[in-house]
Amino acid sequence: MSIEVRNLNKNFGPFTALNNVSLDFPTGELVALLGPSGCGKTTLLRIIAGLENPDSGSVLFHGEDATDVHVRERNVGFVFQHYALFRHMTVFDNVAFGLTVRPKATRPSKDEIKRRTHELLTLVQLDWLADRYPHQLSGGQRQRIALARALAVEPKVLLLDEPFGALDAKVRKDLRRWLRRLHDELHITSIFVTHDQEEAMEVADRVVVLNKGRIEQIGSPDDIYNNPASPFVYDFIGQVNLFHSRVDNGWAHIGDYKLAAPEFNGVHNQKAFAYIRPHDIELSHEDSDGAIAATVAFVSTAGSVLRIELKHTLGDDIIHVELPRSQERSLDLRPGARIFAKPTSSKVFLQPG
Repeated sequence: MSIEVRNLNKNFGPFTALNNVSLDFPTGELVALLGPSGCGKTTLLRIIAGLENPDSGSVLFHGEDATDVHVRERNVGFVFQHYALFRHMTVFDNVAFGLTVRPKATRPSKDEIKRRTHELLTLVQLDWLADRYPHQLSGGQRQRIALARALAVEPKVLLLDEPFGALDAKVRKDLRRWLRRLHDELHITSIFVTHDQEEAMEVADRVVVLNKGRIEQIGSPDDIYNNPASPFVYDFIGQVNLFHSRVDNGWAHIGDYKLAAPEFNGVHNQKAFAYIRPHDIELSHEDSDGAIAATVAFVSTAGSVLRIELKHTLGDDIIHVELPRSQERSLDLRPGARIFAKPTSSKVFLQPG
């Protein structure tokens, strides 16, 4: 089922949660709503679910206006961050709950409920836990049961609000890969809220970046990461080095150093932000054209990645560099060593005003 939201506005007192938001969610797509706390992503999800009413605007399901349709009539499955499982019910009864409380006219037979529930428990790979209670499960198992319960009513739309936020890092990684595989199998139109950029990039077909109730950018994970549309997106997605500069006729000047900014040919003496990703910097002990003289301040490793902090002459900030760990020996990066850093890619934005 496709979803459209048109010109949604929502205020909570003086706080603007959504400001004229319009979006399309094609049938079968898995979309991430990504942004910092308070950006409006959960409010948008709750309005789509029917758990919240907009101040103005509309929500359409498959082209039909559903703005005033009750949550019970929207055929939406909702998965909360904290599972919301019934503690006094077994795993089986939790998953079957949505089917057993249906009106008699639409309620499946007991045998059909049993068959469908076991089928879902098998789908989430937890059929062997059917007789246990929620407190006997791990956090990851509870979240999979919550997802199975949401799927039991055969929703046309699946909405997930920070579904892995309460889990530790290892379990989160395992579950988001599992969710991606499950979605590829079921092809239900799915929208999930997250503030975890890595999660959004790994799981989603498309990412919607929100900030202060507005849409900053919509695109594939690759588009969002490689072609950020605004300083906010560049700063929010991934690690980045930020330099204050001035653009003059196609060059961004950072002190005595300059970066190419050909998109601003003809622009003179304008304040700008220059962004360089840590992995878009090469290090060498030999000076070269376009390199920045620096001193190694700190070196650490994170798995296969070498993280280096450099002191430089462009300002008070540290330059952060990420390299494959295999380069550690060849570069001999001891604290205090002199080094030259050469950006291989950068992005410049003019400052507003």
